[in-house]
Amino acid sequence: MQKYDYLIVGSGLFGAAFAYFAKRKGKRCLVIDKRPHLGGNVYCEQIEGINVHKYGAHIFHTNNKKVWDFVNSIVPFNRYTNSPVANYKGKLYNLPFNMNTFYQMWGVRTPDEAKAKIEEQKAEALAKMKAEGAAEPRNLEEQAKLLIGNDIYETLIKGYTEKQWGRKCTELPAFIIKRLPVRFVFDNNYFNDSYQGIPIGGYNRLIDGLLDGVETKVDTDFFASYRDTWRSVADKLVYTGAIDEYFGFSLGKLDWRTVSFKTRIEDMPNFQGNAVVNYTEREVPYTRVIEHKHFEMFGQAVYDCPRTVISEEYSAEYKEGMEPYYPVNDDRNNSLADAYRALAQKDTDVIFGGRLGQYKYYDMAPVIEQVMTMWGMI
Repeated sequence: MQKYDYLIVGSGLFGAAFAYFAKRKGKRCLVIDKRPHLGGNVYCEQIEGINVHKYGAHIFHTNNKKVWDFVNSIVPFNRYTNSPVANYKGKLYNLPFNMNTFYQMWGVRTPDEAKAKIEEQKAEALAKMKAEGAAEPRNLEEQAKLLIGNDIYETLIKGYTEKQWGRKCTELPAFIIKRLPVRFVFDNNYFNDSYQGIPIGGYNRLIDGLLDGVETKVDTDFFASYRDTWRSVADKLVYTGAIDEYFGFSLGKLDWRTVSFKTRIEDMPNFQGNAVVNYTEREVPYTRVIEHKHFEMFGQAVYDCPRTVISEEYSAEYKEGMEPYYPVNDDRNNSLADAYRALAQKDTDVIFGGRLGQYKYYDMAPVIEQVMTMWGMI
């Protein structure tokens, strides 16, 4: 049997994009995935004629025109603009923090009024910290108050962050929140990037386009099927699973955060009027509610589709058997990840990619950009 040039473990964006460019260079690839479908976390499920983001909301955004042009050459993207809303005890606020938010919070109408309010609260936070003998913020709470003041912190950051991380803000390191998007204009567009959108027809079309003509196998676990024999199958390995698992947890286990979803059909065309609503109070168990049709349906199309699908998103500590989602960026995990990356560099036949393989938080566009750079396309 002719060997493959690459065995690619995982069919998410890194694996699928790598296979696309490898194939264009005449390389033979086999892509395997332990799930019953291709696409990793960007996989969409069709329910009631709606593309449901099965593993959470995915919004593609970039400033890199080459990346944008590339993904649009596979499937055209729509004009979706991410403008989330926050719900705190039944009151709604626009995100990211902008003049709409400041008006909703304090009734201020001008940028100068908003700045004055924020500066006043930042000064209070700094004075309190200095009174306690601290020269630098000691935790996320102090850092956030120095950036935005008490009111916005208590209403829109504290509860949401504690749900996301499963820890009190006073127990989280300050560096997690080094900066916050603050705008003194009436602009609810979450991203500053020049390009953003969703593939028309859903992310499966993007993955199918990237993997067109590439051999794939689903329901195939690398560790059960190929861990000890992959060199007889391929010259090189592209691995997008968890880096610590690849090395048999030999240096210890990395921590991850994970998310789960409760998805249901609502017998109405429009449940919350927005794709993403964050629930920022600690007492509401989910972090946000996603209404999937708003990613791809606009105007009358929302009402032409008589039902809607919503997902409540819950954040949790990773446990065995769950899907790892987010690296935990504290000192212990960062140094352990560095040690695993040093091991990875010694194995020149293996390419580690994606969030899990590199233990780094990536948005989608930088993953594509990284692969394009590897293949000399940027």
